[in-house]
Amino acid sequence: MHDILVNPFVQQLTVFVLAIFVGYYVVWSVTPALHTPLMSVTNAISSVIIVGALIAAGPAGASLSKILGAIAVGLAAVNIFGGFAVTARMLAMYKKKK
Repeated sequence: MHDILVNPFVQQLTVFVLAIFVGYYVVWSVTPALHTPLMSVTNAISSVIIVGALIAAGPAGASLSKILGAIAVGLAAVNIFGGFAVTARMLAMYKKKK
């Protein structure tokens, strides 16, 4: 059998583009009642991303992966904070007013 070799960059780019399309259709097909639970799950995923980014950033050195890891930590932290702020605001809408 002949093995077909595909450039790893093309393979990863294909997965990335497909993930964008799947994510777009999943998020926009969610009913409004499910947006709060969806935000909570998104925050949980972002916290896992922070763990991976911290590993990539590492303790020492200044390689490209460490710089990108540090940027990922910052962006994921903003995403988590914003997600929890939006979730808290949405949950406050369901509380009875005094």
